[in-house]
Amino acid sequence: MAEIYTHGHQESVLRSHRWRTAANSAGYLLDELTAGMSLLDVGCGPGTITADLAALLAPGRVVGVDVSQDVIEDARALARDRAVTNLELVAGDFRTLTLGTAGEPRHFDVVHAHQVLQHLQDPVDGLRAMARLARPGSGIVAARDSDYSTFAWAPDAAALDRWREIYIAVTRHNGAEARAGRFLLGWAQRAGLSDVRYTTSTWTYATPDERAWWANLWADRTVGSSFAEQAVAYGYATADELASIAEGWRAWATEADAVFVVLHGEIVGRV
Repeated sequence: MAEIYTHGHQESVLRSHRWRTAANSAGYLLDELTAGMSLLDVGCGPGTITADLAALLAPGRVVGVDVSQDVIEDARALARDRAVTNLELVAGDFRTLTLGTAGEPRHFDVVHAHQVLQHLQDPVDGLRAMARLARPGSGIVAARDSDYSTFAWAPDAAALDRWREIYIAVTRHNGAEARAGRFLLGWAQRAGLSDVRYTTSTWTYATPDERAWWANLWADRTVGSSFAEQAVAYGYATADELASIAEGWRAWATEADAVFVVLHGEIVGRV
């Protein structure tokens, strides 16, 4: 079965991706980085994390890869706006692209992926591909993925329970693993990485502004993203039910004690 990206690249999805930074999404990796290192960011999306990493590693070579040409164009615009000059952005699948040239080595000091492995039908193979692109003998492979089954929120909300049930059903239909964060250590070991360090961290939305942003984001994604289209096409939900869930998201965010916690697993391994 051909791989299907559950989320899609609609504005409701990219709004979330553009919020991500090296500080809030790659903190587990930052102590490993020094200026001048080269880095490959696979599944870079609109490039906010990638541009941050390029600024930290300058003048080191940084390359971002994503399967979506439109998203790569967004990332290029961001790099221009930030005047990041050591960042190259390429559309394609990192598992099949030839990234080296006569003047630029094929291997990187660091190969990084954020929220990518959860969408691959064979995440172990994905990690092996990342390892092949890391510098032999010293390269770092780093990955961070969430675990949807462990997402926690208060107060209880039936609409959010149903949203997660549908989301996990859709990802399984696509051959993907929404619980990826808990499996990263095992996947890294099976991929042949050594000296693997496993950590966890969270995104936490607890202030009125934070939970409103998160809830409105997912309300929009529940009715206006590839996930929504797939949920209906696969028979896991109706459009009317998704609309009701979206309203449930917004209602939940108005509660004074509303809190949402997203748990992530993280690995740093050596080649």
